[in-house]
Amino acid sequence: QVQLVESGGGLVQPGGSLRLSCAASGFTFDGSGMRWYRVPPGKEREWVASIVASGTYTSYADSVRGRFTISRDNAKNMLYLEMNNLKPEDTAVYYCYKSKIPEQWGQGTQVTVSS
Repeated sequence: QVQLVESGGGLVQPGGSLRLSCAASGFTFDGSGMRWYRVPPGKEREWVASIVASGTYTSYADSVRGRFTISRDNAKNMLYLEMNNLKPEDTAVYYCYKSKIPEQWGQGTQVTVSS
């Protein structure tokens, strides 16, 4: 049974930082690329960042490039999203995603950026 369990969300002030985690199980983690998506309130889902199975290559949405860092620890079956210099527009539910077929979504974790 494939599972992606996210954690680390919460309330943070503008300019602050958060680190999201996604614990993966039920599949060969180091054989699948992974992604982060987010859903801002009242908006459609948007892609945030991607990382290849080995962790060697990453890519980012223009809105987060330079502020967010996607990473993974294949020995621990963990995916991370380090978020720095957070802005109110980063407020969203964040989801981790397994891109290799069969695709799988995590349950999501709320990130709220507000003063």
